[in-house]
Amino acid sequence: MIRFIRFNVVGAMGIGVQLIVVGALVHGLGVDPALATAAGIAAAVVHNFGWHVRWTWRDRMGPGVSVPAAFARFVGANGVVSLVGSMLLMPVLTGAGLPAIPANLVTIATCGVLNFVGGRACFPQSVHS
Repeated sequence: MIRFIRFNVVGAMGIGVQLIVVGALVHGLGVDPALATAAGIAAAVVHNFGWHVRWTWRDRMGPGVSVPAAFARFVGANGVVSLVGSMLLMPVLTGAGLPAIPANLVTIATCGVLNFVGGRACFPQSVHS
């Protein structure tokens, strides 16, 4: 349960990162909401991975664990789920009149549970856990 709470705290911070990037790109530079969302997701994935390594899954990052391999797994799981889910949902939501930021919140909530399951798989349990 503690790990799930930590995962969600990191995720909440990542939501902030994603929404700041999306807001700046859409409202500041006029970028298409779907493209801005992809950039926001990329920033949030990097942010979240750093915090998960240092906090959420710290006990699974012992000797012999490859950080680049864990990052590749994380991007392949959380990044792909978030990106594909958002790229499918954003045009539908914004096309229905929902602004970019609320539409992002809907896509984040939709992908959240799958991301926890995928995140857990990215950090294999060590013999010490």
